[in-house]
Amino acid sequence: MKNSRSIILAVMAMVIVIGVLWFTNRAVTPKEATWEDVLTEAKQGGYQVIKTQDLWARYQQDPSGTLLVDTRQEWEYRTGHIRGALNFPIEPTRYSRWRKEKSLETFLGSDKNRFIVFY
Repeated sequence: MKNSRSIILAVMAMVIVIGVLWFTNRAVTPKEATWEDVLTEAKQGGYQVIKTQDLWARYQQDPSGTLLVDTRQEWEYRTGHIRGALNFPIEPTRYSRWRKEKSLETFLGSDKNRFIVFY
């Protein structure tokens, strides 16, 4: 009786460990973001969405007053980016944004009135 109880507990422990390992290591396919998802996330984060035409008009008026930040990986930035844009690679996860928060503050500088565009 004592041996069978030990065997059952060992099997249950193995099943739990295997289940946890499977769950944490499985591939998760992200859902395709819709325009509504983008607008909702921007609103929740306190961001504004600007149309390409409006950005272009503003950039032509005052290129030095607009900071363009390319958030893609460095190799993507090197393959082509908007002229004058700076690269600050960041993954689109809450953890990544939290982890790079201090370095982003340093990157952006102290001018809080500058028009900043992340793409």
